[in-house]
Amino acid sequence: MSLRLDSRVRLNNGVEMPVLGLGVWQVPAGPTTQKAVRCALETGYRLVDTAKLYANEADVGIAVRESGVPREDVFVTTKLWTSDFGYKRAIRAFEESLARLKLEFVDLYLIHWPASTDTWDAMVDLYRTGKCRSIGVSNYTARHIEGLKESAVVPAVNQIEFSPFVHPWEDFEFCTQRGIVVEAYSPLTRGTRLRDLRVRAVAAKYGRSAAQIMLRWGLQHGLVVIPKSVQPDHIRENATVFDFEIANDDILTLDGLR
Repeated sequence: MSLRLDSRVRLNNGVEMPVLGLGVWQVPAGPTTQKAVRCALETGYRLVDTAKLYANEADVGIAVRESGVPREDVFVTTKLWTSDFGYKRAIRAFEESLARLKLEFVDLYLIHWPASTDTWDAMVDLYRTGKCRSIGVSNYTARHIEGLKESAVVPAVNQIEFSPFVHPWEDFEFCTQRGIVVEAYSPLTRGTRLRDLRVRAVAAKYGRSAAQIMLRWGLQHGLVVIPKSVQPDHIRENATVFDFEIANDDILTLDGLR
C-alpha cells in the first residue's frame, strides 16, 4: 500500500482530504492549541480537526492563517454541536464558527452527533453556498445514515471512534459501500491502550512505537486518522508512519483485539 504524508483520499464530491490530521479535542484554547497546530503544519500535516465544543476554533484559525501554508493546502474541519440543532440555529452556528476561525470557508463541516433531518437540510444548504466544501456526520451508525437516504446530498465523511480496540466494522462497511469516508477519532485510544502487550509485541517487531502501529493499522484499513497531541515529539512521531507497512498476519492480530 503506497501512502505518504501528503496522501489524500477523494471524497464523494471530488474534494480531496488528507489521510492524516491533527485532532485538537481537549486541547486548551490559546497558545497550547496554536503551538500544536503550528508544529503539525510545520511537520507536514495538512488536516486540522476542531469543533465548536472544543472552544479552540479561534486558535486553530490563527495558526492556519499565520503558518505560511497556502490556505487551499490546509483541510480544516469543524463541527455543529447539539445545542445548535435545527435549521435556523445550524445556519447561525456555522456562521459563528466561520467567524471564530476567521477563514473564508471550511473544508468539512460535520454534525457532531445524530440530529433531526432539518439539521441535515441546513447542512446541505450551507454546502451549496460554497462556504463549506464538504459536509458529513460524526458518531452516526448505519441506521442514522440510512435516515438521510432521501437527501440529495450524501454525507462525504462519517467521523467515528475507531482503533484496534474499538472497531464498528458493520458501520465501516456500510459507509465504504456508499462512498462515505470513515474518519477515525481517538485512533490511539486516548492513550489508554498504548501499553497493551499485544500491541507492543507488534510494535517491537517493526521497531516502532505502539502509537505508530495503531495509526498505520488504521491507514491500511483505509481510514483517515486524526491523532491528538500537544507534544512536538509526539506530533512528529505520529507522522512517521509512511515508511513501513504492517504485514497481513499482524493486521489480523490487531483486528482481533478487544
